[in-house]
Amino acid sequence: MKLSALRTMGALRTTAVALTAALTVAVVAGGAATAAPDKASGVSSIVKDGRTWHLQVYSAAMKRDIPIDVQRPAEESKSAPTFYMLNGLDGGAGTATWTAKTQALEFLTDKHVNVIQVLDGRGSYFTDWKQEDPNLGLNKWRTFLTEELPPLLEATLASNGLNALAGLSTSGTSVLQLAEAKPGLFKSVAAYSGCAQIADPMGRQAVKFAVEPWAGGNTLNMYGPEDDPAWVENDPVIHAEKLRGTHLYVSSGSGMPTNADIAYYLKPEAGVFGAVELGLGIGIEAATNACSQNLKAKLDSLNIPATFQFTPMGTHYWPYWEQALLDSWPVLAKGLGI
Repeated sequence: MKLSALRTMGALRTTAVALTAALTVAVVAGGAATAAPDKASGVSSIVKDGRTWHLQVYSAAMKRDIPIDVQRPAEESKSAPTFYMLNGLDGGAGTATWTAKTQALEFLTDKHVNVIQVLDGRGSYFTDWKQEDPNLGLNKWRTFLTEELPPLLEATLASNGLNALAGLSTSGTSVLQLAEAKPGLFKSVAAYSGCAQIADPMGRQAVKFAVEPWAGGNTLNMYGPEDDPAWVENDPVIHAEKLRGTHLYVSSGSGMPTNADIAYYLKPEAGVFGAVELGLGIGIEAATNACSQNLKAKLDSLNIPATFQFTPMGTHYWPYWEQALLDSWPVLAKGLGI
């Protein structure tokens, strides 16, 4: 091969290497310039209305702002503990909330505590789902409530780091799961009319009944098929040992209606749906009672102390949960240090 040809080939190789390097730098630089970095979790906004603070808290795990209402203690200058009150199936996005259905906030108004309500999470069970759901969206509530939100609230509210947690109905399951997910984060936990079992056939059916026909989600996106290990991994009874050291209160009625229950469900304006709701209120509460009895048996076998309240009457609705909050307050307050 002639020397001139060799020189030409060498020049071409040098040019090619230079172009490749330039393109690599351009791609890397362009990628760095155009790829938006993941947004960190943080408090996006605060609107103060007297002692009520309306927060928007960005969740990096769920990639959206979550509305949080806080009832501040009367003496805001003094550091206070934090009490999380989870709502039921609609997550607080509708009218079935502690605020709308009870006088809970009035009861807590003279308590030196930050009262937290999450106003989102419909049909989610406040757990981490395996994948996004077409109807219920991206749900990573365990991550949000145990990892993202507590330090943000502690900084924003200047709280003292002591936390308690209460939930009703579907979130009566959630609060036990959350306590087990990060032992020690919540010093006290109260579960009202929640089913502590989800891995057995009855428990799985209870979850499916709430998530699918009622909330429009799909439990395949939540924990997967029935034989998926996620059902066992998230069962509070199976993992009850993780509740050791937590101040616990668990309540449930028998499902048998009182005269007041019947009058509530069968009021004239309810029509035929009142009878349907009464039947559901009886059946759901009887099921949660069985779950709670099994949780008691498991805790007893582990020598883990807990306060259980099983009422001989009572269906699945708000007056019982409001009373349960009042009855459980001494247990909750113990963990809050007040």
